[in-house]
Amino acid sequence: MPKIWVDADACPTVIKEILFRAAERTETELTLVANQYVRVPPSQYIRAVQVTSGFDVADNEIVQRCEEGDLIITADIPLASEVIDKGATALNPRGEKYSKANIRARLNMRDFMETLRSSGVHTGGPPPLGQQERKAFADQLDRWLVQCRRSGK
Repeated sequence: MPKIWVDADACPTVIKEILFRAAERTETELTLVANQYVRVPPSQYIRAVQVTSGFDVADNEIVQRCEEGDLIITADIPLASEVIDKGATALNPRGEKYSKANIRARLNMRDFMETLRSSGVHTGGPPPLGQQERKAFADQLDRWLVQCRRSGK
């Protein structure tokens, strides 16, 4: 069975709770990777891995450990691109599934926004995570879990 990996440093608590329930319900291995302590419920399916602090240490750990068919939860577009290249699926906490078809455009937009910010333009951040985004995330997660069950993985 494929595993779920979470870039947990920036993952909203409400999304972690959705993942905890899904992992228990479907008996799917769920690993949260962060460079700080992350509390997880007692479960044989859920664990946390704490890595040293540093630029992209958690991301690199996820890339190294994930395998083809796994699901990676991240809002980090470069990380999503790397795991897609390994054959994994990437999903952001707002329910947007990254794919080979859309990841290049997301990387280009990220780079453009970074250029604006570095030149002093205030671009603001994403809006707060609302009920619509939580539902979109849960729906995409359920689709992935059903697809794994159907494929026998």
